[in-house]
Amino acid sequence: MILPSLAADLAPTGVLRASINLGNPVLAQGTPQAPSGITVDLAREIADRLGVPVEFLCFDAARASFEAMAGGRADVCFLAIEPAREKQVAFTAPYVLIEGVYAVPRDSDLNTPEDVDAPGIRIGVKAGSAYDLYLTRTLRHATLVRGHEGIDTFAAHQLEVGAGIRQPMTAYAEAHPEVRLIEKEFMEIRQAVGTTTTRRPETIRFLRELVEELKTDGFVAASLRRAGQPETLAAPALPEHRPAG
Repeated sequence: MILPSLAADLAPTGVLRASINLGNPVLAQGTPQAPSGITVDLAREIADRLGVPVEFLCFDAARASFEAMAGGRADVCFLAIEPAREKQVAFTAPYVLIEGVYAVPRDSDLNTPEDVDAPGIRIGVKAGSAYDLYLTRTLRHATLVRGHEGIDTFAAHQLEVGAGIRQPMTAYAEAHPEVRLIEKEFMEIRQAVGTTTTRRPETIRFLRELVEELKTDGFVAASLRRAGQPETLAAPALPEHRPAG
């Protein structure tokens, strides 16, 4: 049974306001008027457990989705776990794992993620994305060029490298034979449910335990299948929540 105090803390307006990033096609599809996908399913399930209706605030970038929650316009968000966000966001464990990969011109001499971090290499990234934040803190020599979409910035400015998540980057490379992917990922993007760090500890615990339940009982995998995404993207449950045997 969900205590009324949890609903009052997580959905203080009486409606669970969920920030949805339509800019990540693995996590959300559809339109702002009719969104769908794993994050939408998760938001509905959280709201059902709390006994409140759900409202979707849809954006085209993770940065905007984060800002909506940090600014008090949303109650929960669906973002990648990143140190730059953790001061303001209390994350669950990941429910989905996505790979970040590089695209390069087909005749490029760059063949590994390690090759990319070199002087004179410019990488197109989506501003404020998980991979922008990751590369900002890990690159030593290459330069980031930020834009609305990493692969579009790569193409528009004829950069040496474009960065993005594997699924749309693969589709782009298939449609543009002059481009190829560096197959080895440069990062693992751990997508999680988040709320503000100002929530009560029991509220944050409720979200974390619910995500583990939904990974364990197949909810996450089934939602990915319905959205046409590989169910293998589902993150494993934490060891203490895995079935025995």
